[in-house]
Amino acid sequence: MASQFPKISEFRFLKLSPPQILVLGFASIILLGALLLMLPISSTSGQSIPFIDALFTSTSATCVTGLVVMDTGTSFTIFGKIVIMVLIQIGGLGFMTMATLFALVLKRRISLRDRLILQEAMNQNTMEGIVRLIRRVLIYSLVIEGTAAALLSFRWAFDMPLGRAVFFGMFHAVSMFNNAGFDIFGDYRSLTGYVSDPLVNIVVMFLIITGGIGFIVMVDLVEYREKRRLSLHSKVVLSMTAALILIGTLVIFIFEFTNPQTLGPLNFGSKILASFFQSVTPRTAGANTVDIAGLRQASQFFMVILMFIGASPGSTGGGIKTTTFTIMIGAVIAMLRGREDIVLFRYRLAQERIFKALTVTLLALLLIVSVSMVLSTTEDRNFLMILFETTSAFATVGLSMGLTPELSLIGKILICLTMFAGRLGLLTLAYALGPKQGKPLYKYPEGKIIIG
Repeated sequence: MASQFPKISEFRFLKLSPPQILVLGFASIILLGALLLMLPISSTSGQSIPFIDALFTSTSATCVTGLVVMDTGTSFTIFGKIVIMVLIQIGGLGFMTMATLFALVLKRRISLRDRLILQEAMNQNTMEGIVRLIRRVLIYSLVIEGTAAALLSFRWAFDMPLGRAVFFGMFHAVSMFNNAGFDIFGDYRSLTGYVSDPLVNIVVMFLIITGGIGFIVMVDLVEYREKRRLSLHSKVVLSMTAALILIGTLVIFIFEFTNPQTLGPLNFGSKILASFFQSVTPRTAGANTVDIAGLRQASQFFMVILMFIGASPGSTGGGIKTTTFTIMIGAVIAMLRGREDIVLFRYRLAQERIFKALTVTLLALLLIVSVSMVLSTTEDRNFLMILFETTSAFATVGLSMGLTPELSLIGKILICLTMFAGRLGLLTLAYALGPKQGKPLYKYPEGKIIIG
């Protein structure tokens, strides 16, 4: 019977390039999710929700963002929440990863074209070992999500009926590991009721960090006992992730220590825990234990920077990625020291990597600035709130200062497109939409211009 199922690459539309397949695949999943969320069975009101709201919710879930125009906890039924949870899982791991799972279950061979698409989806430089990586991604994801779901269910069983606690544990484990930030506590309150709870905070932060460092790093860490070494990629990701979390914790702790709307009323231990959580969550997770709108403007702007940097390549998160940020910092240091090469952990980086990092950063800035300018015209809100929401959408974070539920129709469409671009990646979109060009057959003479 297994031989009757078609290969992934046998579908007609898969004759497109890998970036185009990814774009069409994610768009199809978003549309299907929107149609399911429009069903009366998905809404607690028993009536179909507007298409734009269903599309926004589906886009946010599939792009693992977490921005919502409708309160997930009170607006959707169990069926609707399950649809959202499935969209988060597919969006976080990638639809090609899920398609590969079905192919492996059906014992189908993964073709060369399928491997090319997986290489693009996982942001890998080579196809070597890609199917083995996918297998490990699926195993690690299920183990981490299952363990976290059990721990969260155990904790919440003290606050609610066991069946509800189990569902809450499953939903939030999937949401946080995939850096989606969706919650079903209702009234847009996220995890603010557990700001001082060590178990909930530690489990959720562990999910966010493991989902954000990327599956390549996860495999590297698991195999460290055998290899006794880490790749350059893993060293850069782990060091930059640790640095950003520690710096973020310190900055938020200092700025919010006396703020009566955030850390002010908490004891010293809870202030440290809340600062640590708010430093981790802008790394594309979207959950929060204090009121984001109540943060001081300095903290909010600092979180914009953290969101812009985002998670790491090959992860469930967005942003320009920690490796891109590291390369940009390395370029500045190299220039100030008068060196021609960027050296990280005694490795010299190829010029192609530097150009790619620069391209990703500038494209991201251009997108965020353009969308923020348009939203500042269509939405009657202060610019920091608009910039915060736009960056949150691009980096697929999901943190909100309260603007998203009040967006106009144009605002919802713009944020949808921004989330889509942030999840797929600007380079992937550019390759998918732009014309194919081969390498030039000649080089122009070198010219000089004055800089600085």
